[in-house]
Amino acid sequence: MMVLYSGTTCPFSQRCRFVLFEKGMDFEIKDVDLFNKPEDINVMNPYGQVPILVERDLILYESNIINEYIDERFPHPQLMPADPVMRARARLFLFNFERELFVHVQTLENSTKQPAIEKAKQIIRDRLTQLAPILLKNKYMLGDEFSMLDVAIAPLLWRLDHYGIDLPKSAAPLMKYAERIFSRPAYIEALTPSEKVMRR
Repeated sequence: MMVLYSGTTCPFSQRCRFVLFEKGMDFEIKDVDLFNKPEDINVMNPYGQVPILVERDLILYESNIINEYIDERFPHPQLMPADPVMRARARLFLFNFERELFVHVQTLENSTKQPAIEKAKQIIRDRLTQLAPILLKNKYMLGDEFSMLDVAIAPLLWRLDHYGIDLPKSAAPLMKYAERIFSRPAYIEALTPSEKVMRR
């Protein structure tokens, strides 16, 4: 059985929980206290971070790598596009999300310096607002089909209140899109009690 070591407030862990519930398979979640991590976390992941997926003798870390593995191992419903060109585009999007959004999420999660926090919030606000036009005509990031891109960005959209990020009115299509994701049964199931209170 797959075991996911997951932080109850960690946006990257939330991605993996979301995928596991979307797949509707047997797995175990082990909650990790991020402020008092057990020793074996550093043994399994040299960077000492969660999420970590363990299946027999396989140990994986990094949420996007874990999620692609789960998607290939349990192909229904498929979350990465079947077409190689679309799959490459999806991977590029995922890479951009990490570089342009989630690097700033790390700042919001870990920094205590107010100028750095304000700058990170502004960059996230601008980047998310730029995504809004895509969602005027698309139900999801890649069109009509729910995909790994939606999984990847959902934890950030869920935490906007928590991080104190207000989006402009022009981002309304993005917020409607967020509600579509948040209403998915797997999304609701994957939320921890600590995450439920992050959103008003």
